[in-house]
Amino acid sequence: MTTDANSLNPAESGLEELSEGQPLEDRVNNRSQRPTSQAFKDFMSSGWAPESDALPEASEAAPYAAARRRALSQRFPGERLVIPAGPLKVRSNDTDYRFRPHSGFAHLTGLGLDHEPDAVLVMEPVEEGTGDDGGNHTAALYFRPLAGTDSEEFYSNARYGAFWIGSRLGLADISALTGLPAHDMSGAETAITGNVGDPQFGGVSVRLLRKVDEMVDALVDTVRYNTAMDPENMDFSALDAKDEELTEALSEIRLVKDAWEISQMREAVAATVNGFTEVVKALPRAITHPRGERVVEGAFFARAREEGNDLGYDTIAASGNNATVLHWIRNNGAVHAGDLLLLDAGVEADSLYTADITRTLPVNGTFSEVQRRVYQAVLDAADAGFAAARPGNKFRDVHAAAVRVLAERLESWGLLPVSLEEALSEEGQQHRRWMPHGTSHHLGLDVHDCAQARRELYLDGIIEEGMVFTIEPGLYFKEEDLTIPEEYRGIGVRIEDDVLITSDGAENLSSALPRNPDDVEDWMAGIYAAS
Repeated sequence: MTTDANSLNPAESGLEELSEGQPLEDRVNNRSQRPTSQAFKDFMSSGWAPESDALPEASEAAPYAAARRRALSQRFPGERLVIPAGPLKVRSNDTDYRFRPHSGFAHLTGLGLDHEPDAVLVMEPVEEGTGDDGGNHTAALYFRPLAGTDSEEFYSNARYGAFWIGSRLGLADISALTGLPAHDMSGAETAITGNVGDPQFGGVSVRLLRKVDEMVDALVDTVRYNTAMDPENMDFSALDAKDEELTEALSEIRLVKDAWEISQMREAVAATVNGFTEVVKALPRAITHPRGERVVEGAFFARAREEGNDLGYDTIAASGNNATVLHWIRNNGAVHAGDLLLLDAGVEADSLYTADITRTLPVNGTFSEVQRRVYQAVLDAADAGFAAARPGNKFRDVHAAAVRVLAERLESWGLLPVSLEEALSEEGQQHRRWMPHGTSHHLGLDVHDCAQARRELYLDGIIEEGMVFTIEPGLYFKEEDLTIPEEYRGIGVRIEDDVLITSDGAENLSSALPRNPDDVEDWMAGIYAAS
């Protein structure tokens, strides 16, 4: 039998100090020397300028977010939908990561940046067709506004006090921005749990976006248990499946981007292109630094923070053999003049939409003969993927077209241990030793967007106008790979572009970054000459 330390007698557990002295959760304040006198409190609550009552204009995203909510509403008539933004997350002890809401919440509200830790979107079922925009629900936001200057929290709460973290939008501001009713967080519990029960007896069924906010998960689980007809024998896995269907739907309604989303993707890509330019400028210094990859990473990160919200994902700044490691994010290696640098990076815009671009650059500005050979093979594979990225084709066709080109090139170099036909067969796949990942993934609010969509709508789905995804073949020849000639070892190449599907095919959103090897060399030479 296991025991909880909290259930032990203090004398038996050796926790006399913990039980009788200062609680652990309060000890983080031992370093603080904050005044607590009434005179201080009185003074801190006075003399502040009144808050402005001017409201922001409605967000450009607001009408698009309303259409997305209506699309979700159509899927789940008669059921309450609960979509949390998520809480702040601890990075170390009492310091938090910068807040980023769950992508499903951001998609349905149009809110980005760090406005809404702990917020919850609740879509309440109404009679079909009588809800918002003719949908089946009315939506409301529950939000924790910062306390006013007459509250101790204003100056004493390092997590939520405006004195510590700066001002945040109030309820009226959020409502004006989103077009949604915004209520104090104190009303969220009733909105989430009120009248939950068996619909046969007048109750409301609730679906929850789970694993975003533990407190909301616990709240829903508790009310489900308390309102169940026979909780001890109830099949709660069926309720979990209903929640999973909501998560699935939130991914699937993002498969096709609307006009506003596409504009945000263009902004993210443009900022990312600028970041790549900054990296090339930094390469001379990177060569001189023992951790030159960190110089590369830092140059891109600075541009991401200047022009966007943050990185869309951890930058891969991989030089030499590190470029053969698919997700190399340690970025602690040296950068040598004869290396190839594989830079996989993306800026996340303030709207939280991200780019995802990869270029493989010759550090000294010129490809060697073997480097160029491998690079050209990957470029040809990418172009084959572009040709297959057309409305009506399957998403999987893009990958098939790209890897066929790679297999053919590997065969021509004498690297395949079997015939081309055998390698390309389902039973073979030997060519995938040097390109084991997929060629494409959807892109948007998440770098791997729509990840919970059903297979038949994703991998086996039909490409549609308005989809945005990557095309990113690569070849990775590790130094340790004894199956290949030495001249190839230590060369890793990936070329990744972000594409928008139009009625005519694939528009390369990242075409401002050179792809052709001659163009890459000319581009780098121009940057070096101007630096």
